[in-house]
Amino acid sequence: MAASPRPLELLAPAKNADYGIEAILHGADAVYIGGPAFGARSNAGNTVADIARLAREAHRYQARVFVTVNTILKDEELEPARKIIWQLHEAGADAVIIQDMGLLELDLPPIQLHASTQTDIRTVEKARFLDQVGFSQIVLARELNLMQIQRIAAATSCNLEFFIHGALCVAYSGQCYISHAHTGRSANRGECSQACRLPYDLADQDGKLVAQDKHLLSMKDNDQSANLLALADAGITSFKIEGRLKDLSYVKNITAHYRSLVDGILEAHPERYCQASAGRCSYTFTPQPEKTFNRGATDYFVNDRKADIGAFDTPAFSGEALGQVSQLGPNWFEVETEAELHNGDGLSYFDPEQELVGLRINTAEQRSGKGKNSIWRCSPNEMPADLAQGTALYRNRDQSFERLLEKKSAERRIGVHLRLEETPEGFALLLTDETGITAAASIAQPKEPAKDAERALAGLRDNLAKLGNTLYRAEAIDLSLSLPPDQAWFLPASVVNGLRRDAVEALDAARAAAYRRPERKAPAANPPPYPESALSYLGNVCNQKAHAFYSRHGVSVIEAAYETNQEAGEVSLMITKHCLRYSFNLCPKEVKGIRPDPMTLVNGKEKLTLTFDCKKCEMHVVGKLKTQRIIPIQAR
Repeated sequence: MAASPRPLELLAPAKNADYGIEAILHGADAVYIGGPAFGARSNAGNTVADIARLAREAHRYQARVFVTVNTILKDEELEPARKIIWQLHEAGADAVIIQDMGLLELDLPPIQLHASTQTDIRTVEKARFLDQVGFSQIVLARELNLMQIQRIAAATSCNLEFFIHGALCVAYSGQCYISHAHTGRSANRGECSQACRLPYDLADQDGKLVAQDKHLLSMKDNDQSANLLALADAGITSFKIEGRLKDLSYVKNITAHYRSLVDGILEAHPERYCQASAGRCSYTFTPQPEKTFNRGATDYFVNDRKADIGAFDTPAFSGEALGQVSQLGPNWFEVETEAELHNGDGLSYFDPEQELVGLRINTAEQRSGKGKNSIWRCSPNEMPADLAQGTALYRNRDQSFERLLEKKSAERRIGVHLRLEETPEGFALLLTDETGITAAASIAQPKEPAKDAERALAGLRDNLAKLGNTLYRAEAIDLSLSLPPDQAWFLPASVVNGLRRDAVEALDAARAAAYRRPERKAPAANPPPYPESALSYLGNVCNQKAHAFYSRHGVSVIEAAYETNQEAGEVSLMITKHCLRYSFNLCPKEVKGIRPDPMTLVNGKEKLTLTFDCKKCEMHVVGKLKTQRIIPIQAR
C-alpha cells in the first residue's frame, strides 16, 4: 500500500499578531511568534490576548501558531514560564518552542513541544534523544548538509524543521557567548548584541594582517530557494523563514516567494507531498526576495562547504546592482541601468573608505535609451560630496515595490464545491470545502418555473458564486434540480443570497468545530540516555530542574551554564563551522605545508583568539568574560 502524501509546512515569522495574520494570508501554513516573556528575541514579545487573536485567525485556514519560550531559565523563572505556557495553551496556541530542558520536569499542559534551534541539533544521537523524550518537532542546525539530514530523518519519527531563508548566525545556535562575555547580554537569554556583525582585523600567528576592517564573522543570508525539493526528499517537513524582528514587507514578500515554490513542489509531486493547511493565495505583486533586506545569498552548507559564504564588506543591505554613475551635476547624477527607477527610491554605494552609505532619490527621470541602455537622471535629497563618476550604485529600497506591499497585497481562499438541491419544502445548499468538511442550509420556497430559463440558470450560478467577503472560492457549482436542462425554477436573488450566507456561516462553524490542535507527544517508555555522559557550560544548564533532567537521562557530570559563572576564564565564546582559514585560502586540508596555528581577531581593544579543529572542520573563537561589564537581565 502506497504511503500517504507527507505534508510540507511553510513556517513564517511573526513580530506581532498583525504580522502573523499577514503571513497566513500570504501563504504560511504556520507562524512562530514570541510570547509575553522568555523568547529568544526579547524585543519581539506579545500578549496572550494577541496570540489568542492570531490563533483564531490562523485556525480558520487550519494553519498553526507556535510560540517561543526558548531562553534558558533561572530557577526563579521556571514557575512564571510554566504559567505562561498554560496561558498560551488556553489561548489556542498549537505548540511551544523551548530550549531549556528544565521545563520538561514541570507540570505542563497537553501542548506540543518543539525543540528550538538553540538546542543545537547536529547529530543523529541528539536528534534521536529529543525525539524520544517527547518533542514533536525539532529545528535542525543550519550547518547540516543533505546527507546528514537524511541520516537524522532515518533515525527519528518527529517532524524535522530547517531554516530556508534569512539571517544566519555564524555560530552553532546556542553555542555563542561573545555577547554575554563582552556586554552581559546573553544570546541564550534573548539579548544578543550581535558582535558577529562588527568589523575586525585578522592577524596570523606572527602578527601579520590577513584582512583589515572587515566583517569577518558576518554571513550572507540563507537562501534555500533552489534546494526545497532536495530538503523535502531528505526528510525536512517544515521550511522555516527567519525574521521575528523583520518588517512587514519582508514577511509578505518572502512568505509569498516560498509559497509559490512549495506549491510548485506539491503540484509536481502530489503522490509524495501535500499542503499542511487549507487555501490558495493570490497576490497583487510578484514576489522578489532580492528586493527585501538581505546581505547576499548563500545556501550555506546544505550542498557542503562553499568558499563564498561571508558578507565581509558590510552587514547592511546594499541592494540590487544598478550600474555606475555616468555623469554628475550640481544637484543630480546620471546612471545607465536597465532598472526602472522611481521617485523615493533608496540607493547605496561604497564610499572611498569602503563604508556603505545611502541616499534617497527625490526625483528620477528617464533621459534617453531603452532597456539596458536607459539613462536615468536622479536628484537626491542631499547631493553626497564623495559621489564620483564611475561609482557603482545599488538600490536597497524600490519605492514602487514597497508601496505595493504597504497596501492589501494578498487574498487566501479555500476552495468549495456548491450543490443546490430541491427539498419537499424548497431548496437546500450543500457546501463541501477542499478538505472534505461539509455544511448545509435550507429554505422553504415556492417552486415557480422561470419565464427565461437560460437567464434564470445563469443568474442562479452567478449569485451562488458570490463568495467575495468570505474565506471561500467557488470551484464547482452543481444544480440538482428536477426540471429538464432547458427549464429552471425562478429563485429571487435575495433568496439565493440568504441561502448562500446561511450555508457559509454553517461551514465556518463546521470548520471551527473540526479543527484539532496537534496532540502532545508522549515520551518513550525507555528513552535512550543523553548522548554524552558529561556536560560542560555548552549544555546551557541554568537551573536545578534542567540539572535533574540531564541527571535522570544518564549525565553524570553537569557544569553550570556560562551565564551563571562570573569567574570564567578563557573559553570558546563561539563555535562555528565558518572558517576564516578556509575563507582566505589558508586551510591545511587545502594547501600543503600550512599548519592550523591560532589566529587573532581584533576590534579596537578587543582581541579574540581563533583556534581550529580541523578534524571537525570547526573554528573556535576564544576569549574571556568581562565581569565588570555584566548587566543584569530581567525577564520580560
